[in-house]
Amino acid sequence: MIEHRKYTVLFLCTHNSARSILAEGALNALASDRFVAYSAGSHPGSAPNPYALELLRSQHIATEGLRSKSWDEFAQDGAPHIDFIFTVCDDAAGEVCPIWPGHPAKAHWGVPDPSRVEGSDEAKRHAFLEAYIQLRKRIELFINLPFEKLDRLAVQQEMQNIGTTLREQGE
Repeated sequence: MIEHRKYTVLFLCTHNSARSILAEGALNALASDRFVAYSAGSHPGSAPNPYALELLRSQHIATEGLRSKSWDEFAQDGAPHIDFIFTVCDDAAGEVCPIWPGHPAKAHWGVPDPSRVEGSDEAKRHAFLEAYIQLRKRIELFINLPFEKLDRLAVQQEMQNIGTTLREQGE
């Protein structure tokens, strides 16, 4: 998998308002020298969840340009070539995805939906923080994979392992 360009990553979730937005922001903040992250949804909402944007800002992660968008944008001519796709919600994992040019490596990293939490603002903020922590741990493992030493199949397996191993450990 040795290449001299940045890898592109697409995080998918149904509404592209919380988990996928958190993941896009986190990856771009952690490894923008080697990766370009995007996010999208099968049925995008009108805007990112305000709690997601608030959390990213609290982590000193830029939120300019983050928006809820359809995954169709990334299956069209002229769209960025996508190397890796992660579904971060169970709904998107079960949907029929578009055919992605270049056949990117895919993995499912299910994370509970923080936007479904009811109660106080504090409870909602806590749920978003928990989702962010889970995603960040996975992203940190992913960006530290030895891509130059792994073939495509091995990378795909490692991507899946990151999602299942941490889930089994209860993150």
